[in-house]
Order: sequence, then C-alpha cells, then structure tokens
Amino acid sequence: MVEKAQRASAAQTVYALTKELILSGELAPGTLISEGEIAERVQVSRTPVREAFLRLESEELLALHPKRGAVVVPVPAGEAADVLELRQALERSAAERIARDGLAAEAAARLRELIARQRELAHAGDVDAFAAADEAFYRGIVETSGNRLAGRFYATLGDRQRRMSISALSPRPHRLHVLADEHEGLLAHLVAGDAAAFSQALRTHLAATHGSPGTATGGR
Repeated sequence: MVEKAQRASAAQTVYALTKELILSGELAPGTLISEGEIAERVQVSRTPVREAFLRLESEELLALHPKRGAVVVPVPAGEAADVLELRQALERSAAERIARDGLAAEAAARLRELIARQRELAHAGDVDAFAAADEAFYRGIVETSGNRLAGRFYATLGDRQRRMSISALSPRPHRLHVLADEHEGLLAHLVAGDAAAFSQALRTHLAATHGSPGTATGGR
C-alpha cells in the first residue's frame, strides 16, 4: 500500500513537471523527450514517468512512440480558433449576466488585483506568469457572473488558453503592457454594466493578440 502511494505521488510529480515544461514552452512542440531523461531529472524510476506520459498523451500534450520516447504535440490546426470562439461566447454571456445583475464591489476588487499583478509581470517581462494571470482574469469574469456550469467548463480551457497566450506573446513581450491596459478597459465596461461595449472591446482585444477566430493559429 505504501509503495503504491509513493508511486502515485511520484507519477503526479512527473506529470506536473512535464506538463509545466510543455505549457510554458520550455519543451517546444515537436521536441522528443525520453522516459530516462525525465526520470533522471526528477530522480525517480521509469515506471511513474511512463504513467505520467500516458496521462499527458490522454490530454493530447504528448504523442508516445515505443522505444523512442514521446514527442510534444503542437497545438492542432484549428484548435486556437475553436478556443477563441468558445471564450468569446462564454465571456460575452458572463458580461451580459453581470450587466443585468451588477458587479459586486468585492468581485471588481479581485479583478483589479489581477490587473495590478499583470502590470507587475509585464514590467518584469514574465510572459509565462502573465499568461497564467491573464487566464485567471477572464476565468474570474465568468465565475463572477454566477453561472456555475459556465465557470466549470471555462476552467477546462485553462491549459489551452495559457499555451496559446505564451505562443502568441513570447515573440512580442511589449504587448504585455498593452494587454493590461485593455483589461482595465474591459473591467470598466463591466463596472458600467455595458455588455455591448465589453463584447466589442473583447473582440478587438483578442483579435490583436491571437487573430480572429476564423484565422487564429496556435503559433501566431
């Protein structure tokens, strides 16, 4: 029982580390990695590495090749556009609910704190951490709307959002400051209860970073 628990813990550690390397871009799409390489890095046997790799394969982040290792899967063609379409639908719906019901002062304060954090990360040029704060900002908007189903579904897009943002912003770190400013504008529309203005600003904001939903690519 103890050995099984230790193996599960080791597999979770390997999973979390490898997933972070992929999402942050440290392991670029197309990179071939071996079980031995990761096992040595984490100082574990190959068994938990194999379990972690299988889990990452199920999440479409790795493609396993027997006797060779695993390849980091690129963002599939069309996936970025699909994510943007879903995001806009959920975020616009959240804005409409907030416009109808009002934005609580505490919720607005939390969103402002996230924007302040984004400004710190923009100043530091930390694209990876900024992408995480960016996702947290929008997830906060959806959760604030009070639609629990939408909030749970939106959370499932988090990894894809982060990977897309890092891919789009790494070549253009100067845009981090711009994004923080635009988030401030989006929050102002929510506070004012203007869902139409929020939707228009959101569409422009996302297109400038990722392209329009019909043309967006993971490598933009």
